[in-house]
Amino acid sequence: MFGLAATLSSKGAEAKENWDSLCVKCHGAEGKGDTKMGVKLGCKDFTDAKVQADLKDDAAFKALKEGLKSSDDKTLMKPFEQLSDDEIKALVAYVHSLKK
Repeated sequence: MFGLAATLSSKGAEAKENWDSLCVKCHGAEGKGDTKMGVKLGCKDFTDAKVQADLKDDAAFKALKEGLKSSDDKTLMKPFEQLSDDEIKALVAYVHSLKK
């Protein structure tokens, strides 16, 4: 049991590090999307319960893996090709933890 808890804990710490290095510029430290770039791009407030309810794991995974484009084909978020599938899953779980 301890090994699993330690593994989950290290994945959580790694996910936070990835959040801090890759996501904070647009989404903000708390996930509110209230940075200058976040407002410009229309980032969602991940602390909002309704936003969280609408956030499906598979869609979030795909957005991180493949990136996001607007309806007029502008890049909103580049794909995070440097992250493994497990790192992306951990990051999606971290985003869910931002709900207030």
